[in-house]
Amino acid sequence: MSDTIKKNIQNSLKFVYSENNTLSVIFHDNNLLMGIVGEFNKNLKELERITGASLYSRGNSILIKSSSEKNEIVKNAIQFLVNQFLNNGSIENKDILSSIDQFMINEKVKNTNVTDIIKTPKKSIIPRSEKQKEYVRALREKEIIISAGPAGTGKTFLAVAIGLTMLLEKKIERIILSRPAVEAGERLGFLPGDMKEKVDPYLRPLYDSLYDLFHFEKIQRMIEIGDIEIAPLAFMRGRTLKNSFAILDEAQNATDTQIKMFLTRIGENSKIVVNGDPSQIDLPNKQASGLDRAKKLLSHLNEISVVDFDHSDVVRHPLVSKIVKAYSNNNDQS
Repeated sequence: MSDTIKKNIQNSLKFVYSENNTLSVIFHDNNLLMGIVGEFNKNLKELERITGASLYSRGNSILIKSSSEKNEIVKNAIQFLVNQFLNNGSIENKDILSSIDQFMINEKVKNTNVTDIIKTPKKSIIPRSEKQKEYVRALREKEIIISAGPAGTGKTFLAVAIGLTMLLEKKIERIILSRPAVEAGERLGFLPGDMKEKVDPYLRPLYDSLYDLFHFEKIQRMIEIGDIEIAPLAFMRGRTLKNSFAILDEAQNATDTQIKMFLTRIGENSKIVVNGDPSQIDLPNKQASGLDRAKKLLSHLNEISVVDFDHSDVVRHPLVSKIVKAYSNNNDQS
């Protein structure tokens, strides 16, 4: 955490300890207090739920009533959320979950490495696990990155964020986002519209990541002029990607031949990212997936980084992590 942010937090808050294990957090800025408490106290209620402490909003302060240990947990959480609000101007539910996570507390409140932060026009993004931090560093340093792991671990979102910052800093000329248009029970031919309209539903998660990081109109403009290209994997054959940041999402649904084709598109001043979840293969023959083979064949190359995520890296709703773990345990036992 920078000295400026530390100073801002110190100037914004005052902590008063009272008898009966009560801690008052006094805010000098009502706008900041409203941002931390949330509409209809929703942030406070969520923090109360996950910590088990009793929290009350009183005037310009938040009262914490619990054991001394829990009071300190909530105090650190509020400092974390203040930091997040000062950086981004808003608090998301995932920030509240992170505010009591020991990894995030160590990283952001005590010993943040600013080089790991991704600053996009809409928000600053911080790796939320050791594997995410490893992944972000690989995205910045390596030419090819292959990552595998369950849904919700940030594989696509972090890659799109790094690509967007590189594009805005003019380190590359374009972002290329691709997915294999594999049919998961439905056939493309029966979908209405032209080819773009047929494949857009398969590429929607890539659009969602972009819109979450930058203004809708500007993203649309970048797509129109070709700074951002979104295309099915089949359209990549025969091309050479120069000055580009190319992401292949849902790579578990690409065959060995397709992944080889995509990786060999790399040209001068380019990065290629291959992401997938081996537990969600939609190919008719699951053995045809080329993701695991690519990891095994290429992990020894210095220019290539392979990152494996698991349920502990899930940063969506906490229930997602539990679901992923339950399915993983069941597969291990069967």
